Amino acid sequence: MRTDGAHGRRYAVLVGAAALLTGTLAGCTGPAAGNDPTPAEVATPVRSVTVLDDPSPTELSVAVSRHLFAATPAVIVAAATDPRGLHQAATLAAQRHVPMLVAGTAAGTGRAGGAPSGSPSAADSPPATGGAATHASTAALGAELRRLHPQNVLTVDPAAQRAVRSALGSASGATAVRTDPAAVPTTRPARGLPGVTVLVHAGGDQATRAGAAAATATARAAGARVVPVHGDDPRADPAAIDALAHRDPAAVLAAGTGFGPADRLTERLAVAVAGRQLPGGGQVMFPGRRLVALYGHPGTPVLGALGAQDLAASIARAKRVAQPYRTGGVPVVPTFEIIATTAQASPGPDGRYSAVSSVASLRPWVRAAGAAGMYVVLDLQPGRADLLDQAKRYRSLLALPYVGLALDPEWKLAAGQRPLEQIGTVDASEINRVSGWLSGLTATHRLPQKLLVLHQFQLSMIGHEDRLDTGHDNLSLLIHMDGQGSPDLKDETWSGVVGARPDGVALGWKNFCTKDHPMLSPGQTLAKQPRPDMISYQ
Repeated sequence: MRTDGAHGRRYAVLVGAAALLTGTLAGCTGPAAGNDPTPAEVATPVRSVTVLDDPSPTELSVAVSRHLFAATPAVIVAAATDPRGLHQAATLAAQRHVPMLVAGTAAGTGRAGGAPSGSPSAADSPPATGGAATHASTAALGAELRRLHPQNVLTVDPAAQRAVRSALGSASGATAVRTDPAAVPTTRPARGLPGVTVLVHAGGDQATRAGAAAATATARAAGARVVPVHGDDPRADPAAIDALAHRDPAAVLAAGTGFGPADRLTERLAVAVAGRQLPGGGQVMFPGRRLVALYGHPGTPVLGALGAQDLAASIARAKRVAQPYRTGGVPVVPTFEIIATTAQASPGPDGRYSAVSSVASLRPWVRAAGAAGMYVVLDLQPGRADLLDQAKRYRSLLALPYVGLALDPEWKLAAGQRPLEQIGTVDASEINRVSGWLSGLTATHRLPQKLLVLHQFQLSMIGHEDRLDTGHDNLSLLIHMDGQGSPDLKDETWSGVVGARPDGVALGWKNFCTKDHPMLSPGQTLAKQPRPDMISYQ
């Protein structure tokens, strides 16, 4: 099965029906080389991004071959259950510049066929018969061999040989099934596909590794570029980002389940190609880092730890506070959470009960933090203002890759309400308007995932919480527990916040320097379950 993405900001769609680029061959003598083999033909993918999510290693290897080769003088085949044979086949395919296919299904995937990975008899075990998966894989292998019409099929183990003979049946025609590499001519590479990039999974179970080995060998034989990806999202792998950054591939094949759908992968690749990474590496916020923040407003000590010292001292303090959290191998990122709009006791000239800091006044703090390798969150205390209107005031700062946004429902006022007289509330619908706008801004600038924090210490602060839109792939939504007081009281608040959050939403914890009795140590904070991804100090 495949899914195609026909759009993408910097991935030009190649129109036409698989234009063929014909390469040249050099004949080589061998025991059964015979006449010069037919020149290899590579096929240019016609879509900008194509996801090959075929479930078995056989079908995946066939899909990659089908997209990159139109014809070939030879094919190399190995059994999915034989790691040594897979390595040998990949080496031979690279040397001969021909496709590599996989026979059978690997154990451990719930599919029929083959002995368990690592079994001494794996290479000698014929593929299981009778299962639907095995039948589909055998049929796919046979169909691809007939399409490519090779003169020689080189099998590197007995299981692969049996599978090939079964797949071809009586229709083998002029195709010779061989076991001696010397009997298969070596070709010079066909004119390659420098504009094509193939994504493959790095690591995984035996089936995944078998499919990735074949996809890698076939892609390199065709002259395409191969980028291994740890996991399903290239944005989460700094090495993959480095390999893709500023490369602008004309077409991408993603070989393996999990990469799709194609439209989503297209957007992810646009971010990877842009190359901007988050502090701590990568372009996905969580998992992969922990934020430790100073909260407050510059120059205003009463509003939190951030305002108790000047800019340089605040950066130094943030790094010092973050240091004890550097345990467990997770990158820890010192962070500023800056109150950008501040709830006020008086209505102010606009009647909104919210003082709006200028972009110019915040920019030095934001820029200096970014230069120091820190993350920045801009916090909104809206009063009677609309949260989206306030967020848009900071568009230029939010367009930076290391700046996120926080919404503080405590300070949201309804008509007739005043700050500190009640706990405010924000309905999910207003939050969703903000997240939709922020997602659009992030996509427009091809930025890494952007953090959107929702502060909460009473469940009433977020109305219709179950309706929060958590589907923006370029946003990371985090609910931050802001309860204060004794450890027991905070644990009770934490339990309620954790229980109410939607699936997949990250969590934050706030320590109050003067209002917690006592304030938790870093070790006690990290002992909370689930472990918070963001810890702030006020």
